Amino acid sequence: MVTRTDDGLLFAKNSDRDPNESQFLDWRSAAEHLPGETLQCTWIEIPQAARTRAVLLSRPWWLWGAEMGTNDAGVVIGNEAVFTDSHEDTPGLLGMDLLRLALERADSADQAVQVIVSLLERHGQGGSCSFEHPSFSYDNSFLVADPSGAIVLETAGRSWATEPVTGVARSISNGLTISGFAHPHRDRLRSAVGAGANRRARTTRGAERATSVADLAAVLRDHGPGTTPSYSPLNGAMSAPCMHAGGLVTSSQTTSSWIADLRGPTAQHWVTATAAPCTSIFKPVTVDTPVDLGPRPTNTDDPATLWWRHEHLHRRALRDPGALIARFRAERDRTESAWFADPPPSSAAFADADRLEQRWLLDVVDGPDTDVRPAWVRRQWQRWDRAAGRPAVGTAA
Repeated sequence: MVTRTDDGLLFAKNSDRDPNESQFLDWRSAAEHLPGETLQCTWIEIPQAARTRAVLLSRPWWLWGAEMGTNDAGVVIGNEAVFTDSHEDTPGLLGMDLLRLALERADSADQAVQVIVSLLERHGQGGSCSFEHPSFSYDNSFLVADPSGAIVLETAGRSWATEPVTGVARSISNGLTISGFAHPHRDRLRSAVGAGANRRARTTRGAERATSVADLAAVLRDHGPGTTPSYSPLNGAMSAPCMHAGGLVTSSQTTSSWIADLRGPTAQHWVTATAAPCTSIFKPVTVDTPVDLGPRPTNTDDPATLWWRHEHLHRRALRDPGALIARFRAERDRTESAWFADPPPSSAAFADADRLEQRWLLDVVDGPDTDVRPAWVRRQWQRWDRAAGRPAVGTAA
């Protein structure tokens, strides 16, 4: 989502992926490339550009591309899966590849859209979009922004449509929305199962009211009408922006979150680099200051990695979020409020957040030993825990 204020633009995104699909921050420097050089993306090889910009990306562990990111020209992009009647089965560029390529090659939001469109028309989009489910594939929509404005780009196969953001706010979420393009291209059944319309309605309302980074953080943490996740046997807690897995048909989990403040002379970005914004702290980062966050995570539990260390807190707190998140919510909010007002150095923020989360984990473990989630949700999380090589949290009824 984006919010247009009198002072400039705010951008925010939750990245919703498979529960064990860790995500990491990747800083890449600007580079010059030789004529004729090629580039291996996730599934196909394409010609390399003569010059690529410096970028900061939030990448699922196994993909070349990224779910969201920014570059040294102040361009920010987030993508969403969309389900259409025009999807190609042959390997091509993934939406995540297109996002990274646009950030590496574009100086503005307008140019980023042009990069995506030209690559889409030439190479198409296709190939597996999930490590855990190799047959799962989709098309993509993009929200592309820079300090001067934002553009929605929606695709169906190699077809596309754009719409500039002219109102106070705009949101996208797993469904085509552009008039004249959505109706003839959307797959109604798969779009309905993804519950994107519900999330888009909530994030649009939240973005319309937002005036600050803290406001957008609250929108990303929204669990819906209640204060805790509400689970459906069909798709888990996918009906709200702060998505929690647990569905029997399809189930995704927010695996990383990002807020970009483009209102000042220098962009300031806020990231969790961990799953579930309701159990995470937003830390300040910039594209020109890399931070050593330790080993890169995979889909296997590894406490040496930032993402999996946080999962110990996240998965314990999910058993009874009403009682357990309440044990650290106030300190989380106080910490963020101080940082939003006066951002500390990124390395210090990550170190402080890590220490806080480890203390919160001890407190949560000492909390009520209950699991209020439906039985099918508990069974699903037992399965995901076993797949990640970690002890199951809770016992299915």
